[in-house]
Amino acid sequence: MKKHILLCLVLILFSACSAVKSYEVGQIVTPKGEILVWLNEETPNHKKSFVQLANDGYWDSFTFNRVIPNFVAQAGCPDTPEGFNDPEYLLEPEFNDKLTHTYGAFGAGRDGNAEKLSARCQFYIVQNKQGEHRLDGDYTVYGKVIKGMDVVDAIVNVKRDSLDEPLVPITMDVNVLMMTAQELKEYDVRLD
Repeated sequence: MKKHILLCLVLILFSACSAVKSYEVGQIVTPKGEILVWLNEETPNHKKSFVQLANDGYWDSFTFNRVIPNFVAQAGCPDTPEGFNDPEYLLEPEFNDKLTHTYGAFGAGRDGNAEKLSARCQFYIVQNKQGEHRLDGDYTVYGKVIKGMDVVDAIVNVKRDSLDEPLVPITMDVNVLMMTAQELKEYDVRLD
């Protein structure tokens, strides 16, 4: 009888632990350190795309290819027509008035296309402490850096060429971590 009760308690505890909700968080590991990115629910297609490309290892052969102090650190597919013409890598914009280009905003790159389609193969992080609100409504913001803005600051301040490409490539290993609400509290993420 005691064994039966103990087994029931273990099963109840196991069931309760496995029911803890977890959330997808982007992780970008660079030679300068780790960046963690909260991915917004308000932009479900961009979030889903990021998770899929990260899980596929898509970005792991790319670098931060454009770094400009007081502007952005940009990474992913190069700024070439091919990167912006392949329908597989284009997304409809998901603008949201609550998601703006503040310091640490995580957005999708794009070219000058009239539809404002995102190049899902490219992302950027706003490094300007004042934000880049002139980009609001033109580029989709779909996340926010919750850890590692010191890393972003270091990345944009490396030596670079006339096209703002780092002279020494800044490689990336992009992943998706699962974090609980308790773990996210450490990073001031609001799960309202």
